[in-house]
Amino acid sequence: MTPGPAPWAAVVVNHDAGDLLADCVRSLLADRSAGAPPDVVVVDNDSHDDSLATLAGACPEVAVIRPRANLGYARAANLGIAATRAPVVAVLNPDALLDEGSAARVLERFEADPRVAACGPRIRNPDGSTYPSARRIPTVADAVGHGIVGLFRPGNRFTRRYRELDADPAVARDVDWVSGAAVFLSRPALDAVGGWNERYFMYVEDVELCWRLRRAGWRVVYEPGAGVLHVQGVSTDRRPYRMIVEHHRSLLRFASQRWRGPRRALLPLAAAYLAVRATIAVVARAAGAGRGRPRVAG
Repeated sequence: MTPGPAPWAAVVVNHDAGDLLADCVRSLLADRSAGAPPDVVVVDNDSHDDSLATLAGACPEVAVIRPRANLGYARAANLGIAATRAPVVAVLNPDALLDEGSAARVLERFEADPRVAACGPRIRNPDGSTYPSARRIPTVADAVGHGIVGLFRPGNRFTRRYRELDADPAVARDVDWVSGAAVFLSRPALDAVGGWNERYFMYVEDVELCWRLRRAGWRVVYEPGAGVLHVQGVSTDRRPYRMIVEHHRSLLRFASQRWRGPRRALLPLAAAYLAVRATIAVVARAAGAGRGRPRVAG
């Protein structure tokens, strides 16, 4: 008997992730809680390590798309999604490990309400703490406060509001956006808004996608019944200063896209602020590199 179509698919965007890529794919294939394992597609953004060779040895049946260029996260995600057919497709970083049983819980959310477009699992750091992956789109005041004060005082009130740090991470809720490190997406919703925005090379593409989905009337939800262990920064830590610049460039692009009417007059100020913030972040990263301090994050 020919097996039926997979109930969900997964796209892993890889760039020099080493052995973690194979670990990620194995965790996806091991989750049969939705009735069958997913169709898995790996899109490789011009890796030069042994990650693809290791994957081929561990999971030779998994499809790999090799555009032989670094397309950026959004374009690679779209390329992988186009190669799948399941009604729900997850997009993940290669350093994300899916907890077994997560697929069933996420698919239940999509089945319970067809307006759900994006579902983010509970993401854990390697030390077991919960990463604040479900957030709101900040006000200008919270963005500035988080961007400056948050570099030195992570528990400040601006950051707490933006990252929703006072929300119970064990309780499901609707949110403005969920992290693209591991996100499950409805194909009809993606088709309705045109997929990921390929103008974003790295960073903020998840914020922008969820923003467009919600503007179009869809729901974005956080589901702690699904879980992911995320090792963070496997690829980006090799080029930390370029990543800081890309992050701030994407923030300005999103402000330019989001702000309309009189608010566009604030864009030159936003550009100046982001330039200063990027400089501070680079200096903070350089000062902390030798002492093992955590990298600057959004």
